[in-house]
Amino acid sequence: MKDVIICGTGPHAREMAEIVEQVNRVTSTWNLLGFALPEAVAGRPVEALNGYPVLNAQTVLQTHPDARFAPAYGSDVSGLPPDRMVSLIAPTAFVSRTARIGPGCVIYPNCFVGLHAVLGRRVFMLGGSVINHDCRLADHVTVCSGVTLAGFVHVEAGGYLGQACTIRPNLRIGRGSLIGLGSVVVADVAPNTVVAGNPARKLRDTNPSDPSCQNAARQ
Repeated sequence: MKDVIICGTGPHAREMAEIVEQVNRVTSTWNLLGFALPEAVAGRPVEALNGYPVLNAQTVLQTHPDARFAPAYGSDVSGLPPDRMVSLIAPTAFVSRTARIGPGCVIYPNCFVGLHAVLGRRVFMLGGSVINHDCRLADHVTVCSGVTLAGFVHVEAGGYLGQACTIRPNLRIGRGSLIGLGSVVVADVAPNTVVAGNPARKLRDTNPSDPSCQNAARQ
């Protein structure tokens, strides 16, 4: 078993701990050492989460030199070596053997990643989402629960696909754009754009100060 540390302590990080446990029930793969949190340095109480300790993110590279890291949604992994990032894939997810999954991805239960699909670095994919054949998701794309991408969709870096949205085939979602929940996208989306509706229409440009757009706008 390989040592792994989850970066972050929020709800998604704790769900990732349960994904690790599910993986280990199928094949003994990961020894989960705990969660890494920068705030532990500031003297805050270190509390156990899901039965695992919270580790000091500033010293974890020295204290656990062989550990791998699984980044939770929105976590700060600056300073961590990219080659130490690993992906977590729930056992109930279907991932085609021809798909390519980059480092630091998280794929929740009951997801589908089809033939020749490509996921870049740190793609976060929540439960029940469908990435069909020949789709390409660039780095730091967030796929909320119940999203469906038809074939040959290209989502550029930092894209945010809201819950239960649907994107028709052969479209491009521009860098840093946000698709509203339940939207049906039938045309390309320009970079740094917020769209919503059925059919989806532009609402505004992304705003880095808006919490709902922060993930999409940071790239």
